[in-house]
Amino acid sequence: MTARPRPPRRTVIDERAFHRWLARALPAGRTGRLPLGDDAAALDLPRGSVAVVSTDALVQGVHFLTDSPPADVGAAASAVSLSDVAANGGSPLAVFLAVVVPRGSEQRWAERLAVGAEREAARYGAHLLGGDTKPGPTRVVVSTVVGAARPGRLVGRRGARPGDLLVTTGVVGRGGAAARKLATGGAERGRAVRAMLRITPRVREGVALARFVHAMLDTSDGLAESCRLLAEASRVRLVVHEPRLPLVRSLRGLSAPSRRRAAFYGGDYELLAAVAPPRWPAAQRAVAAAGGRLTVIGRVEAGRGAWLAGVRGEVAMPRAGWRPFGRGETRRPEGGREGRPVSDSRRVHGTFK
Repeated sequence: MTARPRPPRRTVIDERAFHRWLARALPAGRTGRLPLGDDAAALDLPRGSVAVVSTDALVQGVHFLTDSPPADVGAAASAVSLSDVAANGGSPLAVFLAVVVPRGSEQRWAERLAVGAEREAARYGAHLLGGDTKPGPTRVVVSTVVGAARPGRLVGRRGARPGDLLVTTGVVGRGGAAARKLATGGAERGRAVRAMLRITPRVREGVALARFVHAMLDTSDGLAESCRLLAEASRVRLVVHEPRLPLVRSLRGLSAPSRRRAAFYGGDYELLAAVAPPRWPAAQRAVAAAGGRLTVIGRVEAGRGAWLAGVRGEVAMPRAGWRPFGRGETRRPEGGREGRPVSDSRRVHGTFK
C-alpha cells in the first residue's frame, strides 16, 4: 500500500516573514538603493524629468473574485496604475503595493500577488520596490506607480482644442466583452475571471503620443465616461462617430443597445487623445513604431458635452461606464430583495479606477 502524499504545508502570513521572502525573491531586494524592508525606497529620477505618480485600489468582491488567481490580481494592480502614468506621458520607474488580507490568510497568496505585480512592472522597465501589509476584513490591494516624464511632454485632460481629431489606441469594449462572458457562467466563467484582470497598459504608446497630442487619458472608466471627462476638463464638445469604433470582434454582431452597453462598460485601459489634424500622420506612425495602433473615432468642437454620432444623427453619449459609488441614486442590492446575499461573481464590476 502506497503512502498518500502529504498536502503542502499551509503557512499563515506573517509580516516579517513576508518581508524576508520579498527581499530574497524580488530583484529590488538585491539591487535597490535601499533594501526591501526599510521604511522607504530611494529612486533615481532621470535628469531634467519630473515625477508622475498614480495610486489605485483593488477590492475583493468589487474588482476581483475570491478565486481570482493572485498572480493575476497582482499583475492587474500594477497595470491599472501603469495605465494612469502612461496617460500622462510618463515612463514607469517603480511600483509599490499595500496589501490588506484577513488574519490567518496563507502567505502563499501574498507571495503570488507580489510575483504577478513584479512581472507586470518589469515588462515596462519598472520593479516592485516596497509597500505595506496589514490585516483587515477583506483582501485589498493598493498600488502606487512612480514614473518620470519630461516637463514639456506632460499631458493632461485639459488641452483638447476645437478642430482636434479624437483618437484611441487598441480596441473598444474589451472589458465589456469579458463582463458578458462572466455573466453567462458555465464553462466560460474561468476564462472570463482571468480576462477581467488581463490589462495591457499602453505605456509605450503613451510615451510616443505625448509628443503629438493636446490632451489624453485612459479609458479605464469606459469610452463614454472618458469622453465626458475629457470634454468637461477641456471645456469642449466631443463627437464620437460610432461606425468608426474599433470594436472587439465579439461585440460586432450584437444589437445596438447590447453593443453600446458592452462597448462603454469600462475596463478597456486604452488611451483616448486629442490631436491636431496636421500631427495625425506622425502620431499614427509613432504609435505603430511602439507596437500599437491608433484610430480616429471622432472630433473636438466648440461647445460642451460628449455626443455619439451614427446613421440617424447625434445623440447624447449614453450614461454608461464605471463609477465606483454609482451615480447617486439609491438602489436595491443586486440580486433582488433587500438584504438578499449575492454571489461575488455577480457583485464584481470588473473594471478598476
